[in-house]
Amino acid sequence: MERVDVYHQIQYSMTLQYVLSRSPGTRSAGEENEHQLITGGNNSAIMNDTRRISAVPPTTPYRLLAEQVFSRAAGAPLVGGNTLELLIDAAANYDAWLKAIRGARRRVLLENYTIRDDEVGCEFRDALVERAKAGILVAVVVDWLGCFGQSRGRFWAPLRAAGGAVRVFNPPRLGEPFGWFSRDHRKLLVVDGIHGFLSGVCISAKWLGNPARNVPPWRDTGVAVRGPAVAEIEAAFAQSWDSLGPPLVDLAPGSESIEPSGSVALRVIATQPPYANLYRLDHLIASMAHTTLWLTDAYFVAMTPYVQALISAARDGVDVRMLVPGSSDIPIVAHVSRTGYRPLLKAGIRVFEWNGSMLHAKTAVVDGRWARVGSSNLNMSSWMGNREIDVAVEDAGFAGLLAAQYERDLQNATEIVLAPRRHRRSEQILDSIARPPRVRRAGGSTSRAAAGAMRIANSVGAALTTHRVLVDLSGGPLLTGALVLAALSVIGVLWPTAIAWPFAAFAGWLSLNLSVRLWRQRSQHRRTPSDAMDDN
Repeated sequence: MERVDVYHQIQYSMTLQYVLSRSPGTRSAGEENEHQLITGGNNSAIMNDTRRISAVPPTTPYRLLAEQVFSRAAGAPLVGGNTLELLIDAAANYDAWLKAIRGARRRVLLENYTIRDDEVGCEFRDALVERAKAGILVAVVVDWLGCFGQSRGRFWAPLRAAGGAVRVFNPPRLGEPFGWFSRDHRKLLVVDGIHGFLSGVCISAKWLGNPARNVPPWRDTGVAVRGPAVAEIEAAFAQSWDSLGPPLVDLAPGSESIEPSGSVALRVIATQPPYANLYRLDHLIASMAHTTLWLTDAYFVAMTPYVQALISAARDGVDVRMLVPGSSDIPIVAHVSRTGYRPLLKAGIRVFEWNGSMLHAKTAVVDGRWARVGSSNLNMSSWMGNREIDVAVEDAGFAGLLAAQYERDLQNATEIVLAPRRHRRSEQILDSIARPPRVRRAGGSTSRAAAGAMRIANSVGAALTTHRVLVDLSGGPLLTGALVLAALSVIGVLWPTAIAWPFAAFAGWLSLNLSVRLWRQRSQHRRTPSDAMDDN
């Protein structure tokens, strides 16, 4: 059997297994069409489909194979019976979150990378305080690094005084010199075990922009979930909470106890180091994409195997697109991301840069049938080092909504293109801000004025055509590295103590941390035999 047919047998059996299992009287019109297509009710459509999708009964081994492959890759089961709402940008997310918090009757569980001490952060804190005073269980997990310089311990004093609990993930401590690399980058909220939310949105007024200064809101995406999958989101929160202290006890027993509220099947992928669940799933999806693979990412610095998977997909005829920020809140990441554009563009992958203030969304939509939304970026930090949470949705309706939003986003983006060199076969990479030809022994205000005029002309051209020629950034990191090393060598020769003292301080700090860790390990080993005897 050909690979394309096998792929679509697996894909269709997975994305439509819940449609197939529902009785005719409960299907929507769209689901009925999907049912007719996959079960052979419309044989002519199947025969004429250029993708040659084979009809697969829901009980064939391909469905079981698909379940096994995707469940093992994601480390998460497929949970059906949910409803899903797409929340675009921070305002929609904040409104939905606050409404759910203020209506809480049993518990509020909030986990977020950054909660800032500003008008938005205070509004959320005050809503949590009000629920805690009413006797509702309120538990909050924040990341130490994400809140560093954003909110201090006293910010949470009113909530703690009202009976709420706040835990901080992974503050610096002795014995773990490199432990701070792992962060809690999740953004989730669960209310009463019924309402679940996850997204890429932090709790900060920065996400709303600044109308007074004509700064538009950040572009971000989240989802609201109802149904059995909410228990999976709640379990992810409990996982983080329990890692920081005594566990929570007032939680729902499991997803099987929650009544279905819709027909959407999804996986809640709660990544934690050292497991690379989402990376395995992203790589698998990139390898299996057949027609379209549309990605949105805030900090794209992907590893080589994933980049090669994207390139292979594009060379096989898949419409691969990447939407990334045009201006970033972390400029060095944007610079590194741009250095990787060239191999993508040469393979036929289309790259777009967002024209707004900041693009912070992390989404994917594949073949109009599979979609992902959450907190994970396409880089090693999210895939390998952080706690993240995403939903992988196997529903054509939701994927269609996300694809439509993607096309709307491209209307506010500029496509990056390669400029062909006239007399050579290879592509020429030019600066997006066109540079005038170098003229030897020329300088002064005249040359600067000419360069400025060229920059203005190129910017106007980009605005009119929504295309921009790729900047040649390949030599930037090399030049920066060379200059830094040269400066260090000069400092080492002229002022050797300036190099020796920082090195000695770092070595002493590392030695202290390793010694503390060794002492803790030995103490634990000494306690283990006595604990075993007590158990006997």
